[in-house]
Amino acid sequence: MSLRLTPAARVALRCYRGLPRSTRTHVLVRWLSAPLAAVEAVVPRRGRILDVGCGHGLLSLVLAAAEPGREVHGVDVDVAKIGEAGRAAAALEDAGRVSFAAVPTGWRPPPGQSWDAIVICDVLYLLGTDAALELVQACAAALRPGGTLIIKEIDTTPAWKYRLARTQELAATRVAKVTQGEVVRFVAADDLVTALQAAGLTTTRRRLDRGYPHPHLLLTGQAR
Repeated sequence: MSLRLTPAARVALRCYRGLPRSTRTHVLVRWLSAPLAAVEAVVPRRGRILDVGCGHGLLSLVLAAAEPGREVHGVDVDVAKIGEAGRAAAALEDAGRVSFAAVPTGWRPPPGQSWDAIVICDVLYLLGTDAALELVQACAAALRPGGTLIIKEIDTTPAWKYRLARTQELAATRVAKVTQGEVVRFVAADDLVTALQAAGLTTTRRRLDRGYPHPHLLLTGQAR
């Protein structure tokens, strides 16, 4: 777990000041418990960025605050979270570079749109393996030439970190109900890599869990 707030994170978190305390606490804990700074670092500095499953919009706001050349669009199935994301974005300087939209379950990037980068951060485990891999393939197809697909997920190893992450996510979806999802099924990293490569992307894999109790994993796929 990292207690360091990057300048972009400070800007983004300030945007939530007018929102309920529960939301402010949620986004702060989200920053502290996940390596979002490492995710931001691999996103292109310029271009159209799609944040799939953006939730309250924290990563979207961090991406926009970190680089003025990014135009960020976040989508999520949770209408309430999207509403709060929009309210937070209104407090961001140059708020026109960030937009949010609620989408239906099973949404895929629509034909005719293309993106310089697509980010999927801690979303796939809520979909089930087949739907998760289908979403990865659809996002890969929506990249511009040279675009990047960035996936941050929970790895299934080491076992003790995986068990901890799974227990907490089951509590979040079925008890606290702070996350929408029908299933909690973490997709094996090898399956994700295979899907990226099958889509024609040049793929890299990097662990991000040093200092974190959860087995964070970063996958990137570069379109040709």
